[in-house]
Amino acid sequence: MTQLLTYPDIDPQQWQALIDRSPYATWFQTKEAYEFYAANPAEMTPFAYSVKRDEKLRALCVGYITREQNALKQLFTRRAIIIGGPVIADDATQQDVKHLLCAIKTGLQSQAIYIETRNFHDYSSWKDVFFECGFNYQPHLNFHVDTTSVDLVESRLGKNRKRDIKTSIRDGATVIEHPTIEQVRTYYAMLKHLYTTKIKTPLFSWDFFKKLYAHPNGRFILVELNGEIIGGTVCVELPERCLYEWFVCGRDGEWKSIFPSSLATYAGIRYAAEHGCSRFDMMGAGKPDEAYGVRDFKARFGGEQVEHGRYLCIRKPLLYQIGKLGVKLLKKR
Repeated sequence: MTQLLTYPDIDPQQWQALIDRSPYATWFQTKEAYEFYAANPAEMTPFAYSVKRDEKLRALCVGYITREQNALKQLFTRRAIIIGGPVIADDATQQDVKHLLCAIKTGLQSQAIYIETRNFHDYSSWKDVFFECGFNYQPHLNFHVDTTSVDLVESRLGKNRKRDIKTSIRDGATVIEHPTIEQVRTYYAMLKHLYTTKIKTPLFSWDFFKKLYAHPNGRFILVELNGEIIGGTVCVELPERCLYEWFVCGRDGEWKSIFPSSLATYAGIRYAAEHGCSRFDMMGAGKPDEAYGVRDFKARFGGEQVEHGRYLCIRKPLLYQIGKLGVKLLKKR
């Protein structure tokens, strides 16, 4: 017998068992991630769907619906984001995955303009099911860094990155693995400035980052110079498996020989290797047919470039096109 379950009817032990055994598992699909999303109602509305067959979970998906705070903009920006992609068991069938995707589409019909999975694993064997359920593939790149050992990390680091890290430390920059909340607040102001002036897309609020700082799986690794925070990386950890770099920024270009963003990302990669994580996931490197400076930055840390892409299901085409136009205009300002 097949059952479709939503939170809170998903058994926590079976949920964790699926995470433990599935090759598609990420932190963003855990019960802890769902509860973290739920703790931030001003930022997002979480959802969780699962397929249970013969008393065992076969597929599961966690995501959140997010929107702009402005009432008018909300109409055009309601989107369902599934970070990492769904979790699928080794013994799942095509029908199990179809049940899951159809449940997501039906459940979110009136809540989101579009549904997007941001894949961290290879879903090519399930592509036909995604297509059948109305999800179109969008090419998107990423970098995975092998962190099975510190020696491996060091041997694969690009020559220029090694130099940048060496000179940064030589000239006084230090890494802080356990920053204070005030240091994190300083970092957030820097990140907010970056999103406002250059990236020009919405950033989660300070309250979101404060809660992530307090979360047992949150990792804030900052860079300090002469008592001042000048950069850092914000990660989440799936223990003993993967560290995910969610945000990174630094006051790059202010010093001739100090490179805060490079040192921060390197510190995150090394942290993963030292704490039993076999992979450092950079969480995206843009579209393959578009120039992207962030991809150039991420390419020099010894990672493998992969294209696991995204799956997009547009529920309200007109609102989707208006929203896309609005984003383009915003970034040109």
